Amino acid sequence: MFQGVNQLNKPAPTCASMKDMAIRRLAQRGVALESIAEVVFCLQKIHYPDLSMDHCMEAVEKVLEKREVQNALLTGICLDQLAESGLLEEPVLSFLREDEPLYGIDEIMALSIVNIYGSIGFTNFGYLDKVKPGIIGEVNSNTHSPVNTFLDDLISAIAAAAASRIAHRARG
Repeated sequence: MFQGVNQLNKPAPTCASMKDMAIRRLAQRGVALESIAEVVFCLQKIHYPDLSMDHCMEAVEKVLEKREVQNALLTGICLDQLAESGLLEEPVLSFLREDEPLYGIDEIMALSIVNIYGSIGFTNFGYLDKVKPGIIGEVNSNTHSPVNTFLDDLISAIAAAAASRIAHRARG
């Protein structure tokens, strides 16, 4: 029987509990929120000389409060873990294990996050996806886990969205 049937009467998780779950899953994959905030700081410090790491952490936390972000993050991490365990069918299993450049679904999922913050989010994401600074490069090189096809793009998207949030608030 399908496992989800037994959970139909279970109440849906709250945004706060989903945020906590997303943060725990990031930590399990070797990603601290502070490392994402460092990427945000590097992106925005040239534009906002008074920017602090506290502001960057707050922006990352706010981005993680969005249900769309939580859903994308939890789904992407789950897919990476399924690929690590060999629990996906071919050719998708190979696409994820090899981080196939033409696969692109990992970037599409990440774009669902940056879309929340408009065009500046897209440009920030494109830059981070290309340069892969800090934790993004570490995750992309699989130093934390064997398969991070989705995770590096999702971290880039969170950082891009947080940087965009800072820019919007500074101009607002």
